Amino acid sequence: MSDLTGPVKLRAARPDEAEALSGLTMRSKAYWGYDEAFLAGCRDELRLRRGEVVERRTVVAERNGVVLGVATFEGDPPEGELGLLFVEPDAMGRGVGRMLYQHVMEAAGRLGFTRATIESDPNAEGFYLAMGAQRHTVAQQDADRALPVLVAWPVRPEPSWSVVWNAGGPAVRVGNVAEFNGQFAGGVRGPDHYSCLAAFCGPRPAILVLPQQVGDWWVRDISAALGWSDVEVISGIAGDGRVSEAIVARAELWERLASRAAPVLPWGRTAAFEPIAASPGGVLAAIRRYESKRHAHALFRALASEHPGIVVPAQRQVGSRRALARELAGGTRVVLKREYGVGGSGTLIVSPETEGLRALARRWAGDVLLEEYVEGPGPYRNPTFDAVIDSDGEVHPVGVGLMDVEETSYRGVTVGPGVLAEPLTDTAVRFGGAVGRALAQEGYRGWYDVDFVTDRSGRLAPVEINLRLTGPAVAFHLQAAFDRLRGGCHFVRTLDRLPLGARLPAGALREHVARTAQRCRVLGASLLVTIPTAAFDPVPYLGVAIAARTRRILEEAENVVRGANAALGEMFGDLEVSLRDPRGPRRRRARPRRSST
Repeated sequence: MSDLTGPVKLRAARPDEAEALSGLTMRSKAYWGYDEAFLAGCRDELRLRRGEVVERRTVVAERNGVVLGVATFEGDPPEGELGLLFVEPDAMGRGVGRMLYQHVMEAAGRLGFTRATIESDPNAEGFYLAMGAQRHTVAQQDADRALPVLVAWPVRPEPSWSVVWNAGGPAVRVGNVAEFNGQFAGGVRGPDHYSCLAAFCGPRPAILVLPQQVGDWWVRDISAALGWSDVEVISGIAGDGRVSEAIVARAELWERLASRAAPVLPWGRTAAFEPIAASPGGVLAAIRRYESKRHAHALFRALASEHPGIVVPAQRQVGSRRALARELAGGTRVVLKREYGVGGSGTLIVSPETEGLRALARRWAGDVLLEEYVEGPGPYRNPTFDAVIDSDGEVHPVGVGLMDVEETSYRGVTVGPGVLAEPLTDTAVRFGGAVGRALAQEGYRGWYDVDFVTDRSGRLAPVEINLRLTGPAVAFHLQAAFDRLRGGCHFVRTLDRLPLGARLPAGALREHVARTAQRCRVLGASLLVTIPTAAFDPVPYLGVAIAARTRRILEEAENVVRGANAALGEMFGDLEVSLRDPRGPRRRRARPRRSST
């Protein structure tokens, strides 16, 4: 019986241990009651030879110098094999196998492996399934025995952009969406449901500060799904959306946030937020400059000549109502933009078929930007590129996603391997990186994105820059979280305004979400509610995120969620509750469907 006291340590195996480790594998195999003839047939397969120890990436677990288990991970990236994983019989059930498994999967992820095959003993299949592997097929060992073959996903290391964004640890996250948007929309106009999305922009938050009250069930659910321990949530502090002012007005809270070692990260930097956590010099000026669609367009034009595959739509200012009326009567489709159009209200697509052009010209009178509408159909219409600029001005690309845009209203995004054709991805990354380097020279530090549309010939037309967190930022952070928890590379789709069908009491809403999440799990997908507060609006909706390993499962899960929400509406159909908001959809930001002609 080995010593059961003291910590278990992992280390690389030595070549001179090969024979002893081979004996361990045979004792572990024999534990399951196989007869001598069967074990004799396994001996050569389970033997670890001296010259193979390093090549097979062999790791041992030991306590007080006594070896308790061994594991190997074999092959070349991107696909490998968990060759051996055996534990001494008297150490089974004590977490040794789990430690070995997690260690080799994390090491494989760092080496660039994205998939692992496991040919399992039937008695060990339950262990691998509990560790997150999935059954793939069955391998026939002999006439009487079949071995389950599983597939697992090595754990991807934390991406550099995530480390930079969170300063290497938990951060205080502040959902000041309405405050940020209010800088450009004539003042803050109440809290914004998007503030809830701040919860997801990084690993476990140190503290989460939100303007509106959120339910405890929501925090518990997302903590369980993302592997967080308890998270402190301070919500319901700013019914008018002025989160920074509310923090400063609470001296104890203000001092607590300002004195923490953890960084305090808002949705977007504002002058009101400066007393809480001052931004690096130049950041606020850069935000003011390049949130401007006019200055963003000028930057695009300055960079485009160095980037094949980029086309910048023509843009000009129109200064009078009469001039605008003439432009709109020209018989072509155009895009109207106000210089600061945060929330979608500042962008409008106008075509010859648009009714009330004269009245429209009156409403948009003043300095308005008139931009060429870029035609372009196809599945890759609305890409976005996200990145983080660190304190030294280095750009860390996050990724490219494919947005769902309805007219000028952003609805959600899908991120994951291959969501955008490779040539378009390369073009977006190169150009988006160049934009980031230009922003860094202007003093900007933090998260930004560049949004595009694709024209008929497959070129990308950049249409705006956002210097803040965004809806796609949430998807990228969730993808990193699921990759870290479960390995591999996940697809994540966010649906930010999904009609709920009916307003429900908090308890009934929780039950509805739990039932729907369980149906998604059966498919192999994870469902998270990202925006719960809108469920209690007069016209209720939810924001959700779905994570899965394949696009097919993602689509199936989305259909499940939409169907479940629609069923609520059918249940309450006799109440004749309209699902249309008389004020129109609340729009977060402009996403025009454009391209060059």
